[in-house]
Amino acid sequence: MTFDIKSRVKELEEELITLRRDFHMHPELGLEEHRTAGIVEKYLQDLGLETERMCGTGVIAMLKGGQPGKTLMMRADTDALPITEMTDHGFKSKTPGVMHACGHDGHTSMMMIAAKILVENKDALKGDIKFVFQPNEENGCALEMVEAGVMQSPAVDAVIGTHLMTGLPIGTVSADDGPVMAEANVFRLTLKGLGGHTAVPEDSIDPILGAASVIQQLQAIQTRELSPHKAVAIVFGSIHAGQAANIIPSKVELQGTLRCLFSSKDEPGENVLDRFERIVSNICAAHRMSYELEWRFHDPAVVNDPGVSAIVRDAAADVVAGTDHKIVPYVTMIGEDFCRFSQEVPGTFFFVGVGNAEKKTDYPHHHPKFDIDEDGLAIGVEMHVTSAIKYLNGQMQNEPA
Repeated sequence: MTFDIKSRVKELEEELITLRRDFHMHPELGLEEHRTAGIVEKYLQDLGLETERMCGTGVIAMLKGGQPGKTLMMRADTDALPITEMTDHGFKSKTPGVMHACGHDGHTSMMMIAAKILVENKDALKGDIKFVFQPNEENGCALEMVEAGVMQSPAVDAVIGTHLMTGLPIGTVSADDGPVMAEANVFRLTLKGLGGHTAVPEDSIDPILGAASVIQQLQAIQTRELSPHKAVAIVFGSIHAGQAANIIPSKVELQGTLRCLFSSKDEPGENVLDRFERIVSNICAAHRMSYELEWRFHDPAVVNDPGVSAIVRDAAADVVAGTDHKIVPYVTMIGEDFCRFSQEVPGTFFFVGVGNAEKKTDYPHHHPKFDIDEDGLAIGVEMHVTSAIKYLNGQMQNEPA
């Protein structure tokens, strides 16, 4: 299969950026992506693809290649976040309190343009491509799509997806083997003491003092109880207690996340969640407090398949050839529900760098000033197209001829 992918991507770059900016101006929260889904649906139908809906605002389209072969699934996410944008762009969000602060507007537009290029060359493809535009990634809709049959009819053989990363410099690409994104567990911990007057603290049981011990001592799991080779991050994002300076409250509510690059529940012996509760329980006993602990499991770690990753890295070598760009290692403790797809079939989630301090696109994800260097969009499109062609028209590493 021979055609100049770079030249075609360059020709479509203006359309690519226009799509991204339009989505950026009109962000929609998870399962409310009605405008976005409608635009995606019409675009794919105009390419001659049949589409279907799943989970309300999810859009799926099948591209039948000119020759028989495997089925590759390509996934992009479409939802935005409940954040008020603080950039000065002319295309900033027009929806109060909602913005694309994670790059999903870029993911959606990149896969739309990739679909156009692949449709133009479908006769040369040895197999089929299932394009999946997934809603509500921020709240884990991938599992619902799997349960609704997204991996079937036809059965998917492999899956790839991408994320634009401001933590990576513009022009870099990463597609490591093994764990690349973390398992995410959300906790709500309520510490219960005995309220009273701050003038006579001996008559009370101060849950704030106990909370200080809990917050500090739980960090020992990372630094003293697990090997430094096992990545764990325990972070408190919310603490609420009391309403007045001279009143000891009766309880403190703490919320946060526990993230790890392994399965927290499958550890031999005392797993990391059990360690968490042991420390909480003993500190509460020492402070004469009681507690309630609730866990909400979000998603497992994203673990890249070595065979598919080898193909994606091979594609990246073509995409960045002859430039100052490079293929780099990258692992993050951010969670991603792409793992639900790659648990079903071999898959790889690759990263495209869009960080650029000069363009002020180095703010972290989910920040009100989050933005991307739009030069990375074309790299993302080319990665999609090249990876798909190499998977369908080539062979996976170690796969028999």
